Amino acid sequence: MAERVRVRRLTDQEGQRLRRGSTSSVRYRRAMMLLASAGGNRVPVIAQLVQADEDTVRDVIHRFNEIGLACLDPRWAGGRPRLLSTDDEDFVVQTATTRPVKLGQPFTRWSLRKLAAYLRKVHGRTIRVGREALRRLLARRGVTFQRTKTWKESPDPDREAKLDRIEEVLDRFPDRVFAFDEFGPLGIRPTAGSGWAGQGHPDRVPATYHRTHGVRYFHGCYSVGSDTLWGINRRKKGAVNTLAALKSIRAARPDGAPIYVIMDNLSAHKGSGIRRWAGKNRTRSSCASPRPTPLG
Repeated sequence: MAERVRVRRLTDQEGQRLRRGSTSSVRYRRAMMLLASAGGNRVPVIAQLVQADEDTVRDVIHRFNEIGLACLDPRWAGGRPRLLSTDDEDFVVQTATTRPVKLGQPFTRWSLRKLAAYLRKVHGRTIRVGREALRRLLARRGVTFQRTKTWKESPDPDREAKLDRIEEVLDRFPDRVFAFDEFGPLGIRPTAGSGWAGQGHPDRVPATYHRTHGVRYFHGCYSVGSDTLWGINRRKKGAVNTLAALKSIRAARPDGAPIYVIMDNLSAHKGSGIRRWAGKNRTRSSCASPRPTPLG
């Protein structure tokens, strides 16, 4: 039996880049193919989803596994021969991703005009390229103008082992895998606009709104096999509410076969009462916690 075609495990940065979308229809469709494959969908389903040929989907997945996000850019053929060598392009990318102050320039970030001017007069190498050609070159090599951002990654030393465990049960027992989590209130951050106001007295909008009636948490349960979501709103998190959700998950498979629940390491998910109940009802947990905490 031929091996199933699917993308390798995405890193956090790759997942963020793919979900961010693109103004290019080609890049957007290819990102959808990769995300769908990472979600466990097979090639025929993905091809129907994006209205593409199955061989095209397989090619994109194989290319991603080989070269990463560079596979999102199509390889156009024909046209005028390139004026820059591969070494020149590498030097342009290296220069663009280096802070100007490190190269002796009296500014903190490159614009296309400043970068093109610097490349024309750099010592030992002369690269003549227009601003639009420079922008397209950088875009083709995955370099775009963007604000500096921060991100967080899991510090769990057992992260890969837990992901392997989750992937194993998803592949072997998809009809017995469930996910559980709580969804709390969102922080509402209005986008600042513009308008007429008295000088020195701009209109001010609060960063969030008062929650005069308290908050609610949606306790959501998701069946991977049947693609079904259900849940209930509660006033707070707690082991009692978690246990009620786990019982509803167990009831979804009344045949008594083992089930697997994917959830995080919140203390309300690991109470002694939950562990006792899980041991009696053939329920196991894949917890994303600093230490493995199997239930049952």
